[in-house]
Amino acid sequence: MTSANRSQRYILIAIAAFFLISGGLRIGSSGFAMARSEPASAPNASINDPRTDIDLVAKLLDEAEARMRQLEAREQNVLDQESALELARQVIEQKLVQLEEAETRLATTIAQVDGASERDLDQLTKMYSAMKPKIAADLFEQMEAEFAAGFLGRMQSDSAGAIMSGLTPQKAYAISVYLAGRNANAPTE
Repeated sequence: MTSANRSQRYILIAIAAFFLISGGLRIGSSGFAMARSEPASAPNASINDPRTDIDLVAKLLDEAEARMRQLEAREQNVLDQESALELARQVIEQKLVQLEEAETRLATTIAQVDGASERDLDQLTKMYSAMKPKIAADLFEQMEAEFAAGFLGRMQSDSAGAIMSGLTPQKAYAISVYLAGRNANAPTE
């Protein structure tokens, strides 16, 4: 139970004690008042009746106890919600750790795939560079300009130039335009 709830409980007990004391004083004073005054009429008799004061105090105590039970139930509900939130926080933290692990595995896999792709491109570039320029030019003539430019951009200038000289002027121009423009949007220092 929190200190705020304990404080509320003590306040309610103090109020109930004041009601009991007040009731006791009323009972004592009403007896004294009845001895000194004339008998009260029937409608006013219930006001000075000690049983009415005791019933009132009992009712107030019952209400105070009911309120205390409500407050305790509310406190338990808050504790249950806090427990559920803590459990959810732990699950989220576990999921974040799993996500970070999955990202690490994915980055490793991507690096492996990129490495394998890079090795394949290097191998093809070496192979095309080693070919006779006329045979390589016939192959490059069949390729899309962007694809062919990728290989020619990786080759030594003399090998790439020999292959380009064997291409039709239209194909050589398309590849040259792509090679010239591929770094056009790169940031400069």
